[in-house]
Amino acid sequence: MSHFAFDIIVCGSLHLDIMVDAPNLPRLDETAVGTSWGMKCGGKGGNQAVMAARLGAHTAMIGRVGADDFGARLLAHLDEAGVDRHAVETDPVAGSGMSVALVDPQGDYGAVIVSGSNLRMSPEHSAQQFLSLGGASVLVLQNEIPEAVNLAVAKAARAAGARVLLNAAPARPLSAEFLDQVDILVVNRVEAEMMSGLSVTDLLSAQSALPALGGIARDVIITLGGEGLVFMAKGATPHRLASHKVTVISTHGAGDSFLGTMAIMLARGSNLADASEAANRVAARFVSLTEEQRAISSFRADAESIMKA
Repeated sequence: MSHFAFDIIVCGSLHLDIMVDAPNLPRLDETAVGTSWGMKCGGKGGNQAVMAARLGAHTAMIGRVGADDFGARLLAHLDEAGVDRHAVETDPVAGSGMSVALVDPQGDYGAVIVSGSNLRMSPEHSAQQFLSLGGASVLVLQNEIPEAVNLAVAKAARAAGARVLLNAAPARPLSAEFLDQVDILVVNRVEAEMMSGLSVTDLLSAQSALPALGGIARDVIITLGGEGLVFMAKGATPHRLASHKVTVISTHGAGDSFLGTMAIMLARGSNLADASEAANRVAARFVSLTEEQRAISSFRADAESIMKA
């Protein structure tokens, strides 16, 4: 029996996404004419917490929203998914984080974020919140909040015996002090190139980049979308996993579905290979569904079946 109160605690961003459907992603100086728009609760932290909770993990969130309508929507979304939000605070000054994402007919997208209240999280207080919540087997972090916050919470989590999973997105320079606190690093090809200094274009080049990303000191995964992924357990032999061929409806949220699945598999005691395979398959299923299909209980049943396979 775990001594932690939660399976997973996510410390990270909460954004209200404005989604715009357009015939193409605009080039420099181009004004594209959209066809529809809508709101979606997001932020990499929020998305990964919601995904983990929907897949059955006892999940808590550490974060910050503004005292505005966007913040109210974000809190209600966490409630709906069953994410414990006692450590999500409301900022009396800064507005909630938000983003605008443009999605083309092929499901590809580009986005701009405004972090708002996410940038006003306190490192010391956030670390204390991890402990006050009762801790978790796995702490999940991303790069949409200040590194000082990530570092403080990671130190507290590791001292308590938790494993630290970092999704180093969006790409930014990371200190050696922080990386020393990371047990599992997950990056895409862009982030892998930035962090390793090597070209990452396919499975073979991605596999070659694993040691440069610290594969001797930590578990490392590089995702390549439709081409699959490569992974390397700490100090072990690198491996490749091909993608599962599906008809893609939208890639928006694919990485978050991958990370949520990865976190829950690790919290359940799976090794890196089994966790990577399950996350690969759940993400493939996720991108083949409409927004409505993703929200219904049958997706959880599908994912549970995949994770138990």
